[in-house]
Amino acid sequence: MIRVAAIGECMLELTHRDERTLALGYGGDTLNTALYLARTAAKREFAVDYVTALGDDPMSETMVTAWQEEGIGTSRVARLPLRLPGLYLIRTGESGERRFYYWRNEAAVRSLFQTAESAPLLAALADYDAVYFSGVTLAVLTPEARQHFRTSLAAARSRGRVVAFDTNYRPALWLDPAAARAVFAEFLPVISLALPTFEDEQAVCGDGDPETTARRYAAAGVSEVVVKRGARGCAILAGEALIDVPVPKPVTAVDTTAAGDGFNAGYLAARLTGASPEQAASAGHGLAGAVVRYPGAIIPRSATPTLEQLI
Repeated sequence: MIRVAAIGECMLELTHRDERTLALGYGGDTLNTALYLARTAAKREFAVDYVTALGDDPMSETMVTAWQEEGIGTSRVARLPLRLPGLYLIRTGESGERRFYYWRNEAAVRSLFQTAESAPLLAALADYDAVYFSGVTLAVLTPEARQHFRTSLAAARSRGRVVAFDTNYRPALWLDPAAARAVFAEFLPVISLALPTFEDEQAVCGDGDPETTARRYAAAGVSEVVVKRGARGCAILAGEALIDVPVPKPVTAVDTTAAGDGFNAGYLAARLTGASPEQAASAGHGLAGAVVRYPGAIIPRSATPTLEQLI
């Protein structure tokens, strides 16, 4: 059994249907990856747990139930009394552009790895074969919680576990790029697999090309780096040579939301079951290509390819 833990924030999502009607859902970058990983590897010996903190409210209960129905383990979800999950609202303008409005400063996840209910989760991370987190995960943790988290990740890597990270830079969560860059730099030595998007690296570090990004991660101790470039494919550094892996079959995108999260799920599923980095990148491209054919972050379950179909 391959055991994977994804750590991060999932929020309630309100989407305008019309001026007076809102649809309730949920969303989060690491949750998207956990969900697609659970779906894609459903026929394999995989167990995917989500690590987060929620409240004891009905909306939190609805989210947990939905994750369980997707095959995601929820035993690592801390439930904090009298707390609530974060909330964001999506409003689409007349020209089709989407704007996001967030209410998350008091979200339960802000206490992750600090309360009596969530601190024990740290000790469990080194027992997983792979742990996955993102820049959003780091942004919502307090500085003290980040240090506890880093120590646990270092223990996991020292035991030979895969520690996977996606920058997923969201400017609204950081004071400025320099603040994000400083926090990310602290975590690079404990990461074994990096899955950054080049545009994020340009914004945070001013990188001029994907090779600069890949070699900067490698110099910090990351042994495998996959730089995502959207429709242009990805560049992999797992040794000395930089390998370009193009998208095998271009698709017409309906909505690119969660494309990177889907790629990460496909890549992780393939690598953890013995595929080469190039094969894993092709699997990631295939899953991302399926995700962008549908609106929203979560596509129909029937439209999600299996790992067997991807590789």
